[in-house]
Amino acid sequence: MSPRGAAVNEAMRTRSRERIMQATVELVDEHGFERTTLADIAERAGVARGLVSYYFPGKRLLLQTAMHRHMHLTLGAALRTLTDEDPPDLWLATAIDTITGLAIDQPRLMRTHLALILAPGADGFVQDDEQRRLGALLQAVLRRRGAADAATDHAVLRSALMGACIGMLLPGAESPARLIRDDLFTRYGLDPALGPRAAR
Repeated sequence: MSPRGAAVNEAMRTRSRERIMQATVELVDEHGFERTTLADIAERAGVARGLVSYYFPGKRLLLQTAMHRHMHLTLGAALRTLTDEDPPDLWLATAIDTITGLAIDQPRLMRTHLALILAPGADGFVQDDEQRRLGALLQAVLRRRGAADAATDHAVLRSALMGACIGMLLPGAESPARLIRDDLFTRYGLDPALGPRAAR
């Protein structure tokens, strides 16, 4: 039997990493961060426990990377429902509704993600490949609206989206999602009738 080629090995590594990240998102959403162990993640992903630590040096980093993947996959799926004939404002409205929608639909998951980023002693905001994929999607949306400097405008949009999610999830001081949405749409000059959450 001939040994596997480099391309096959790389594909297997990629699939293992993806299964680990997907399992992490599922388990934290179901049970919370503290009650989810690396052993649980390995079992759900169908990989050896040591492989989780090999790819991800800690549970905090793993969740942040997994969340970035979850966000760009969710956003990518939403944007694929649009066409080049759709107005640029609809693309941005869809992006805003999709990202903030995670705070509405999966509050424990998004609250945990934000808390770990902001916690004292945390590694801060990790700019990994998964985060760059999310950033690329948002920058492409901004370029559709004519952004001259999509990278800078993306940093502002990212901050606005994170702030919006924090506003909706702040324990004991949660702001209504509709008010947060109206504020973001006003800030970007968007018609509130646009976007997947317009009718909700």
